[in-house]
Amino acid sequence: MCGIAGIVLRGAKVDETLLKPMVERLRHRGPDGEGFFTEGPFGLVHTRLSIIDLSGGAQPILGNGNRLAVVANGEIYNYVELQDELEKAGRVFATYSDSECILHAYALDQRNFVDRLHGMFAFALYDGDRQKLILGRDRLGIKPLFYALLPDRLVFASELKAILPLLPKQPEINPGAFSQFLHNHCSSGEETIFQGIRRVAPGEIIEVDAELNLHRRRYWSALSVTPRELSFAEAEEEFEGLFEQVMKEHVRADVPYGLFLSGGNDSAILLAMLARFQDKPVRTLSIGYADAEMRDELDDAEYIARVFNSQHTSIRLPRADFLKRIPHTVWAADDLMRDYASLPTSALSESAAKELKVAFCGEGGDEVFGGYRRYRQNRLVWLAKDFLAPGSGGFRTRSEWWRKTSQSVFGPELVKQRPFSRKPYIAAWQETPASWTHLQRCQYTDLVTDLPDSLLVKADRMMMSFALEGRVPFLDHRVVEFGLSLPDQLKIGRGQPKIFLRRWAERYLPKDHLYQKKRGFTVPVREWLRGDFLDQLEQKLVSNRAVGEWFDISRLPALFQVQRSKGGASREIFCLLQFAIWHKLFIEEPGLQPSPYENPLDWIS
Repeated sequence: MCGIAGIVLRGAKVDETLLKPMVERLRHRGPDGEGFFTEGPFGLVHTRLSIIDLSGGAQPILGNGNRLAVVANGEIYNYVELQDELEKAGRVFATYSDSECILHAYALDQRNFVDRLHGMFAFALYDGDRQKLILGRDRLGIKPLFYALLPDRLVFASELKAILPLLPKQPEINPGAFSQFLHNHCSSGEETIFQGIRRVAPGEIIEVDAELNLHRRRYWSALSVTPRELSFAEAEEEFEGLFEQVMKEHVRADVPYGLFLSGGNDSAILLAMLARFQDKPVRTLSIGYADAEMRDELDDAEYIARVFNSQHTSIRLPRADFLKRIPHTVWAADDLMRDYASLPTSALSESAAKELKVAFCGEGGDEVFGGYRRYRQNRLVWLAKDFLAPGSGGFRTRSEWWRKTSQSVFGPELVKQRPFSRKPYIAAWQETPASWTHLQRCQYTDLVTDLPDSLLVKADRMMMSFALEGRVPFLDHRVVEFGLSLPDQLKIGRGQPKIFLRRWAERYLPKDHLYQKKRGFTVPVREWLRGDFLDQLEQKLVSNRAVGEWFDISRLPALFQVQRSKGGASREIFCLLQFAIWHKLFIEEPGLQPSPYENPLDWIS
């Protein structure tokens, strides 16, 4: 797990000093070392968090007489098997690093090399003979990769903040992406909050030559999954061997690892599996709220920890401590993304990173096996929603700023963008095969929108802001293909979610835990936005220049009154709070880095 970055300069030679600002912006992702590679117009940067081959895995890794160079972020989990295959094909390895497999697989098959990689990754590979840079991202978008193409350069990096210093001027805010953030809690697809900076898509390869010509191709898509008619017994037999192999690959590390244990089934299943792969107790950590009215999941997490005798730590923090983390989480996320769970994930990551470099997480289980309540609607409800907001089968039709009081605060540009906010969901829905069921189309839509652009942003950025690698076995592409292909009756039925996964897990987990009502990892932001803090926040936002440019300030008091009386505007107010802080960090004073212990009001200009 690391940070990568680099540049291609048209008609100019890259000097290492040009790349140093990128290192400074990515050092939190890789505090264990840094490396550079330059040749003519091409330059690569790497900041290392050492997980595998601690003494010999420094990057960039060179090969073919220094005609190939690679920098990579993430893990190639099947590197043991792959290295053996590549050596039998005549390749000679210089390290024991999993990332070196990318270089040798490419040397043997420039077109299909990524198909051999199991893992989470983003990489940049320089081919000196072809004078090309190859950018690649894993199938599900677990690891991030961004790029900006200008007339004289292409700049890329693991995070937006590392691209900004190498641009000739500050990029403008992208109104469409900003609108999506407000209505959908994140922007999805290629475009980011910055005009001209794009995401490398999950499952995509981009080749760039010295003249900045781009060639893009998809090497994997969930659209290729074929639905199957399987009995539970058939699916059970197949999944047992599959998940065993996935976990066997995922536990490979030369450093200690642990598990973020919630009160749900997915992390409990991971604990059961991890316990099978080591003799000593698994290190587990959970987090909850010290002074909230809302019930947290610590009791359930502690129960499962006792079942498996894990080495467990429960953390309970007060409201004030979570609020202090807001500026740091905004900085860490880079792009605007509203996921309240970023706050506890940040606190949990900071605590875990004091003793671990790797933590397993249960992300992806709901998307893959049908766990969300939004997948279980009555057919008439789907039809009604699709009639009112056509294009996505009634799925993901409502704005998170749905109240008239909320939308009345939009300025002219945001009003103009409102009709296009559902574009990513509609596009995803429309590209699914006609043979797929409604449930499979819902799953796919989530897999290519909210999963890479919200849930995995939270997991990657919050954890990596403390140099902690997150591993998500439920998002191994083989597990995703298996889950998506299952018949609907093995996913949902009679109001019950994740039918197959829970029945399969009965051999490992207590039934009373498996079949308790799903609550989700909720965060009591509605409770936190009140009292003196809410009053002071209103004063700050009403006078904030950035907020005034995009919103009708005269309408804000009515929005805050809704929050005071019913607590019904917490999403909208939290978005405004995030935006004001983000604007200071990335527009007004780029380069600032708040600590995890700040008064958020101090970070609003």
